[in-house]
Amino acid sequence: MTTTTLAPLARLTVRDIAVGRPGSTAVFRRFKIDYCCGGGATLETAAAKRGVAVDAIVEAIEALAPGTTKPPADTNALIDHLLERYHDVHRWQFPEAIRLATRVEAVHRDHPACPTGLSQHLAHMFDELEAHHQKEEMGLFPMMRRGQSPLSGPIACMTHEHEDVVEQLHGLARLTNDFTPPDGACNTWRALYALCAEIDADLRDHMHLENNDLFRRFG
Repeated sequence: MTTTTLAPLARLTVRDIAVGRPGSTAVFRRFKIDYCCGGGATLETAAAKRGVAVDAIVEAIEALAPGTTKPPADTNALIDHLLERYHDVHRWQFPEAIRLATRVEAVHRDHPACPTGLSQHLAHMFDELEAHHQKEEMGLFPMMRRGQSPLSGPIACMTHEHEDVVEQLHGLARLTNDFTPPDGACNTWRALYALCAEIDADLRDHMHLENNDLFRRFG
């Protein structure tokens, strides 16, 4: 396909599509398109990098059902949404995932597909994520609520830490065979990988809302 025949959507940046088309982040996850930290590329460029036909992604986005709720336009409401939908949820998800991983690694340690090291990886992720949350909750978010400016320094720090999270998510996918349990896996193993997949999706959506919506309001 030549550039002149591309749909207009293909020429937009991934992050602008993710912000403007609710539900598109699920499509990006399906095609493994980075929309949180690497969202500055056009959809055409991002698709080419992944070796995916851009038409297939555009078609999937255009097929999204209307009516998906957009994040709040008010900054204080958006911060509240991030705290309730993501910060609070992560604080439940990770301890449960660590508990399940510890059990699977103990019970199935002799299985060739045992995710050895997964509980440790999740614990490391949670420790770093909690420190990141504290910086936002105690520092950055209150400054935003007060309308303080400029905030380029704290925002750059948070954005850099998001990039570290993306690398940790790559490790999570490797340890879990891309969240795919082996044939005959027990219910605990399946529940663990389902929760890890949920963590991956939630963290990517969380970082996308901060990087591409909230932080850009103070850029």
